[in-house]
Amino acid sequence: MLSYRHAFHAGNYADVLKHLVLLKSLEHMLQKPGPLLYIDTHAGAGRYPLNSGMAQRTHEHASGAGALQFEALSSHFEHYGQLLESYAHKGLYPGSPLIAAEILRPVDKLKLFELHPTDQPSLSKLFQNDRRVSVSKSDGHHALKSLLPAPQKRALILMDPSYEIKTEYQQVVESLSEGYKRMPTATYLLWYPVVQRQTIDRMLKQFKSSKMRNVWQFEFGLQADNEEHGMTASGIIAVNPAWTLPSLLVDALPGLKEQLAPDQGHFAINNIVPE
Repeated sequence: MLSYRHAFHAGNYADVLKHLVLLKSLEHMLQKPGPLLYIDTHAGAGRYPLNSGMAQRTHEHASGAGALQFEALSSHFEHYGQLLESYAHKGLYPGSPLIAAEILRPVDKLKLFELHPTDQPSLSKLFQNDRRVSVSKSDGHHALKSLLPAPQKRALILMDPSYEIKTEYQQVVESLSEGYKRMPTATYLLWYPVVQRQTIDRMLKQFKSSKMRNVWQFEFGLQADNEEHGMTASGIIAVNPAWTLPSLLVDALPGLKEQLAPDQGHFAINNIVPE
């Protein structure tokens, strides 16, 4: 369908959780000197002007990352806050591929996938001079079949689709299962929105019945589940996350709740499939 544009939502509360998890996962993996492969299956445009018509229409950044007082949050937010500040001076919010590129080293590689006819050229232009980065105009769901197992022996995969059609909730589990079968030691991060809780429950049941092990759920929401239209929460399913990540989020998420949704906010940290 390709109607979804992340520019409407860049820097919202869902991005805060997603990008904190991504940044901390990469920081942990970069403690080892060996090269790393980063795969972003739905990379978007890479960066988003905060003064664009799309951003101004929703104001989601203003009530998300733009509302955070980083000095009052746990130290785990420090690097994320520094990154946001450096791009805010340029009137931009950095997307997942740009955050990854900022922290990854010359020895590492980035494989980015995007199908949208507007976002893909912007993504290619953004990284045209970065020899570490390869941008493909193709379906990221198929990327894992061709790229895994990684020659680098280590990989982090971020899957962040639009969920424009309901079958994508099933497709993401199938895609990650395919990747896991090829490289069970890689780290997989899957972002999901909570619009209807029963849809997420079905997806979690798929994970539990799959062959994937060491699967965690990290979720943050602004309001309780309801039957109204719209996203009430979002989360990350992490396969083989950094062993430090659950305790890190136990420390970090209460402060996020206090700043963004002190009354109805909620978070969850669950090991849904053990090692």
